[in-house]
Amino acid sequence: MRLIRYLDPQSGEARSGTLRDHRVHRVDGSPVAGGARLLAPCVPTKLVCVGRNYAAHARELGNEVPSRPLLFFKPPSAVIGPDDEIVLPESGLVHHEAELAVVIKTRCRNVRPADAADVILGYTCLNDVSDREAQEWDRNWVRAKGFDTSAPLGPVIVTPDEIAGPFHVILRVNGELRQDGSTEDLIFPVPALIEEITARITLEPGDVIATGTPEGVGPLRSGDVVEVEIEGIGVLRNRVR
Repeated sequence: MRLIRYLDPQSGEARSGTLRDHRVHRVDGSPVAGGARLLAPCVPTKLVCVGRNYAAHARELGNEVPSRPLLFFKPPSAVIGPDDEIVLPESGLVHHEAELAVVIKTRCRNVRPADAADVILGYTCLNDVSDREAQEWDRNWVRAKGFDTSAPLGPVIVTPDEIAGPFHVILRVNGELRQDGSTEDLIFPVPALIEEITARITLEPGDVIATGTPEGVGPLRSGDVVEVEIEGIGVLRNRVR
């Protein structure tokens, strides 16, 4: 299934549904008449992100490869959906970071790697928009990674019965290819990440794990159109201002 959230064109309310044959369908399966705008496909209580989970990306920023997953948070207020605008902070060098995002299905704690598949609702695209100047201010990267609009998410959640890794992750800015990687190169794969996170943190339905970005990160400027594409999931497109 391809799970979505959309803005109902009649009521103006956010609703859940599915996307089939490029048409929006309600949960009951009936098609939605009129133009329904896609929203971020889930409403997480938190986004747990993983830094430096590709060795080549760690090297390109002059960092060492971590010996265990390097975790940080993005708040729910950072989330935007497909075609929403990324609003740049007033100062700072802001970079794009294309990532595979894992969406959690059920409340969970202390999940073993062998059981990780049981807690995964599906997969989607995420852009970990990052202020590099602010990243020098805080060890916890709150201002660098958590500012409003810094977590574009979507366009759909594809359930594991429809898609399986490895995932091909690419990013384009104004049509130019910037990032091109595969989750085959993750230092810590998804089951290991779920084990590490849930050893200390309870994950709730709709929570998101951002698995890290491949090499090729670079600056975003006002007027840019940035696209994260993961084969089998779709294209997450956002304009920058």
